[in-house]
Amino acid sequence: MAVTVGASASGPLSGILVVDLSRALAGPHTAMMLGDLGARVIKIESPAGGDDTRGWGPPFVGPEDDPQSTYFLSCNRNKESLPLDLKSDEGKRTLRELVRRADVVVENFRAGVTARLGFSTSELHEINPALVILSITGFGHDGPEASRAGYDQIIQGEAGLMSLTGPGPDNVQRVGVPIADLLSGMYGAFGTVSALFERATTGRGQVVRTSLLASVVGVHAFQGTRATVAHEVPHAQGNHHPSIAPYGLFACEDGFVQISVGNESLWARLCERFGIEPPPELGSNEGRVRNREATIALVEAAFAPYGAEALLAELDVAGIPAGKVRTLDEVYEWPQLLSQGLRISVDHATLGSIDLPGPPVRFFRTTGTDEVEATRTEHSAPPLLGQHAASIQAWLNEGHQ
Repeated sequence: MAVTVGASASGPLSGILVVDLSRALAGPHTAMMLGDLGARVIKIESPAGGDDTRGWGPPFVGPEDDPQSTYFLSCNRNKESLPLDLKSDEGKRTLRELVRRADVVVENFRAGVTARLGFSTSELHEINPALVILSITGFGHDGPEASRAGYDQIIQGEAGLMSLTGPGPDNVQRVGVPIADLLSGMYGAFGTVSALFERATTGRGQVVRTSLLASVVGVHAFQGTRATVAHEVPHAQGNHHPSIAPYGLFACEDGFVQISVGNESLWARLCERFGIEPPPELGSNEGRVRNREATIALVEAAFAPYGAEALLAELDVAGIPAGKVRTLDEVYEWPQLLSQGLRISVDHATLGSIDLPGPPVRFFRTTGTDEVEATRTEHSAPPLLGQHAASIQAWLNEGHQ
């Protein structure tokens, strides 16, 4: 099937209005994902400094009198910025008007904060019964620890992820990105579009809830069932898979490569290509997992004469899934990444043209035997604080004329 990259498309959520009351990363990541899909996203910020992440750095870029946080730039593309004091009567009136017109409200306050501001879920649905409300908390909106503040690294520890990450059980480490925030943002977007789909039938909105805790538990995968079914307690064990061998990072002459030998056919091919003669106890995956150190030593001895690039070529010939470990500067220059639209250029109000990581989801429409890409290709830069206040207010005023 031929694939053609088409012109800029508005996206599957074109016509959806999202009011983003969230700050930091989890909620903003959800709202950015919805914006990537074509929704109009209005980001409500505190007039006193805006989103917390505007001050998170270094690094900051741009003019000294108006520095921009690269952290903020990472999670706020395709949004408009409107500062509102939600404790003031004027701010509340403006928010009510936005809620009347909105399809989605995203918030990640601590449990009970929106109710104290006069915007509980019941009050929001009084204003707009068709509204989908996404609420992201740290530990969940109810339960004995609902009031706790949930920051990413705290949740990585509390939800067990750090116990699985690092070189060993005595040296646990956090994941190198705020994965609890990002996962809750992704689950939040998934829940939101599901609620919008149901609304198309019922005409009514609903409340969608997730949390950083729930999102990390949601990706425990086979480690979770090791604990709940096999009653094993998994621990960090570095760069090698706990249930498959050989699968991980292996040394060679001038560096490292990663391989994934997920079945016996691949193991046989690896042994044949590199002249490995395994002892009987390494004849099955179970045996190799139980004798992981011996398996690693055997493979690394076979890899020792090869430089990394030559080794990757040999592994490719043998059909063994393999790869290198790239630094991020290498990643963003990688032709394969560029071919997937994962680096985009936007025009920022003070920084000019800048490159950002691109949206991870693409859309295609079939026309006969061809596919035409319908992914949104025109993106707006993360906004300055209040950059769109005048245009949003003018739009709201039009509704009263």
